[in-house]
Amino acid sequence: MEPLYQQTHKQVHEIQSHMGRLETADKQSVHLVENEIQASIDQIFSHLERLEILSSKEPPNKRQNAKLRVDQLKYDVQHLQTALRNFQQRRYTREQQERQREELLSRTFTTNGTQKKILDIANMLGLSNTVMRLIEKRAFQDKYFMIGGMLLTCVVMFLAVQYLT
Repeated sequence: MEPLYQQTHKQVHEIQSHMGRLETADKQSVHLVENEIQASIDQIFSHLERLEILSSKEPPNKRQNAKLRVDQLKYDVQHLQTALRNFQQRRYTREQQERQREELLSRTFTTNGTQKKILDIANMLGLSNTVMRLIEKRAFQDKYFMIGGMLLTCVVMFLAVQYLT
């Protein structure tokens, strides 16, 4: 049991060092490192199953200690498995955010194009250029009426506050 335990313990420490490499790996090699770590973790789980069987066959005075050592290894490996999954989830989220960012940056937002499309649609509907100019002139005049109304409202509110206080 002891040589298998030592080998498995050594593999756990190697995986811990690989986890550090995982953080610094470039985008192309990160998948290779992840697969290598996962394969090692799977191999350790098979060793742990064998160690559990062997620990139950230990003499009664050593059995409790052997089971504790195997349980500690199992806990360490489960912790490494969780750390790997968390890293993969963070990487996936980061890649998804980068794709969404690129997609948003590739879009073009123009208002002039929209106005041109509206004019094209209006022309298709048979509205003449004269009617279109009247509509644009009315929109321009409406803007001044709106600004004048806002200023008048502000003056009335100011006078009301002055009069009431």
